[in-house]
Amino acid sequence: MKWTTSDIDMYLKAKEYVDTAIIPLIPLDWEKDQKGAVSKGEFSSILIEEMEKQFKGRLFQLPPFTYLISEHNESKIARLKEWDRHFFDNGFKHIIYVTCDGDWKRVEQQIPDLLIWVPALPLENLDPGYAKEMITGQMKQLLPLITDKWQSEPKERNS
Repeated sequence: MKWTTSDIDMYLKAKEYVDTAIIPLIPLDWEKDQKGAVSKGEFSSILIEEMEKQFKGRLFQLPPFTYLISEHNESKIARLKEWDRHFFDNGFKHIIYVTCDGDWKRVEQQIPDLLIWVPALPLENLDPGYAKEMITGQMKQLLPLITDKWQSEPKERNS
């Protein structure tokens, strides 16, 4: 399910079955590396679209958590924890964060739930068929992470 009015109607009718929120972590940088930031966000978004298709009815795709590359980690993490607490308190047992920004790996222990990091692949110059094949390959690697997450107990949240 996606962040659309039609999907929210579907969610409200079946929210007891939708226990997972997926949130892309999207960097913004208009100072030095606009194209790199856009590429990371684009690839994360494409992966999340595929995850949503695979797990429609179990997973809700939320809007991106965006941040400036220059933002201090403490600030980003504090904001992310507020999002996490909000969605956890409102029914999501599992929250999955997806990013192509490797900086999140350094602070992964501070993130309240599952972080999936994948390197951004430059899709703009690829043949569409090959790009689809690459995305499918990434998905095959990510699906076990998600299903393992569902088999584990939800993490407790600290206030």
